[in-house]
Amino acid sequence: MLITFHSKVAAEVLMLTDHAGVLLQAAGKSFGDKIPERGVFTADQLAAAIQGIERAIEASQDSPVEEEEDEDKPPVAPMARAVGLKERAFPLLDMMRQSQAAGAEVTWEVSRGW
Repeated sequence: MLITFHSKVAAEVLMLTDHAGVLLQAAGKSFGDKIPERGVFTADQLAAAIQGIERAIEASQDSPVEEEEDEDKPPVAPMARAVGLKERAFPLLDMMRQSQAAGAEVTWEVSRGW
């Protein structure tokens, strides 16, 4: 399923629930094994949420998984490379920063029909 993030000051951000769940938890939202149907980061909560996501990104970069280069293997195509937390978080962080600057909230909801 998809999660759609909304803000009055930025374009919508769509994310798979598995990826959104990691970022929501890093941003300070706690939930069980299922993401709530709807949620909000108030303008006051955005600073802490942004810091939480940035800390999670730093932690994920501290222990990178390095692949040994094998001369016998062909190079990996750019589309076949793994996408890290930093890249996945970028659109949401950008939305949160724009919203924080404008004093707007960020909401999310589970997208139906996909």
